[in-house]
Amino acid sequence: MPESVINVVEEIKKKLKQNANYQLVRLANGTFSIHARAEDETFHPVVGPSAEAEALYVNQLKLRTRLRKCAGEFVIWDVGLGAGGNVLTVLRATRDLPCPLRILSFDRTTEALAFALEHGAELGYVNGYAGAIAELLARHRVAITEAGKSVRWELHLGDFPELLGQAAQRRCWAAPDAVLFDAFSPAKNPEMWTAELFSNLHHSLDPHKPCSMATYSRSTILRVTLLLAGFYVGVGHATGEKEQTTIAANRREMLDEPLPPGWLERARNSKSAEPLWTAVYRQARLSKAAWDKLVKHPQFNLAPGPPNGCFIGR
Repeated sequence: MPESVINVVEEIKKKLKQNANYQLVRLANGTFSIHARAEDETFHPVVGPSAEAEALYVNQLKLRTRLRKCAGEFVIWDVGLGAGGNVLTVLRATRDLPCPLRILSFDRTTEALAFALEHGAELGYVNGYAGAIAELLARHRVAITEAGKSVRWELHLGDFPELLGQAAQRRCWAAPDAVLFDAFSPAKNPEMWTAELFSNLHHSLDPHKPCSMATYSRSTILRVTLLLAGFYVGVGHATGEKEQTTIAANRREMLDEPLPPGWLERARNSKSAEPLWTAVYRQARLSKAAWDKLVKHPQFNLAPGPPNGCFIGR
């Protein structure tokens, strides 16, 4: 490992010891994960980083199947790099496939990833990638070659909603084939779950390239927000303690279980369905304006009928 990389990593570790924002926690199944004290949230809190990432992203987004069929570079956006568990699980699960991979990771800080590097022995998923992580921390990009497979991994550090809102910035990024969306919860991090963010994310996709996105939430407010942003939305696989997650795509045929028209009634009756129009968390019933747009979505192919409930306007 180059001395310059070692020096940068050591400096990051020194800062970590000063603020002590992260701690290792042992989960009920015996595996280790990381707890963020400031947000009071544990990463992958039930089954652990590798198992959750494999179920939620690798399997649900059908990454192995899609990489086998991909003729060129396959691009993944990793929204919420955190401690790197999602990306490293993807790398390990696809290392035998020759398709070149490009990963764009986004986060406000590298502290969690540096903490994971320091505690790689306990976490396990870091094994075999310590050098790559160190270089990513130092240079914000790293090239990995294993078993004939080439990987380009980039780190874009900053406020993701702000970066995504800059059209010029978005045009500099390769449009994704898949998105791993793993932000902290809306109550703790509302700016990552707004209508504006998902609308900008949808605008970042290449309409000529199929793209699917998975996230751990199954909330009605999230699904409404994704639909109004232009995505097709489906029921995602169970993972950990969650009976469902959510998968979204720019093409309906990419979803195994699209939300059916009957789901609209659930949205209309929900006490928490109106999208976050600003970065302030709150729960509200669906407004009439949002309902009128929702029922016109091509996923449901319905004409808007007279509502049989109360709507709270914006």
